[in-house]
Amino acid sequence: MRTAAFKFAAIGLLMSAGAAFAGPGAAGHSHGDEAAYGKAGDPKKPARIVQVVMSEKDGKMAFIPDRIEVRRGEQIRFQLRNNGELDHELVLATLEENLKHAIEMQKNPDMEHDDPNAKRLAPKKTGEIVWAFTKAGEFDFSCLIPGHREAGMTGKIIVK
Repeated sequence: MRTAAFKFAAIGLLMSAGAAFAGPGAAGHSHGDEAAYGKAGDPKKPARIVQVVMSEKDGKMAFIPDRIEVRRGEQIRFQLRNNGELDHELVLATLEENLKHAIEMQKNPDMEHDDPNAKRLAPKKTGEIVWAFTKAGEFDFSCLIPGHREAGMTGKIIVK
C-alpha cells in the first residue's frame, strides 16, 4: 500500500515539476515569470489605465489605440472592450513570440487564453490585463485568432 501511494506521489511531483519548467514555451505565454516584455502586474498596486477597444468594420480589424508608450518600470491596467461582432483577444508579447503563437493558433483556432498577458473577449464584453513593463524595447500586442492579425488587428508598445 505504501509503495502504491509513494508511486502516485512521485508521479504527481514529476508532472507538476514538468509544468513548472515548461515556461513560456511554444505558445509564447508568460506564466508568472518575467519575460522579455515584463511580468504580470499586481492588481493591488497603482497602475496607469489604458483603454483599448477591439473592433471590426468593412473587412478591417483594429485595436484603438494601436500604439502605446510606456515608461520602463510602469504598471499598466489595460481596460479592454470588444465593440465588435466577433470574438477578439489581446496577446501581449514580443513580435517574434506572437508570430510563432499565431501559427499555433491556426492549428487550434478555438484555443482560449488564461494567461496574465492575454485576454479573449466575446462581442460587447470587457476585461483587463495588468502588466508591469520592466524592460525597455518595442513589444507587440495582437489578436491571434486566425485571420484577425492579418486583417490589421495588431499594435505596438514602446517602453522607454
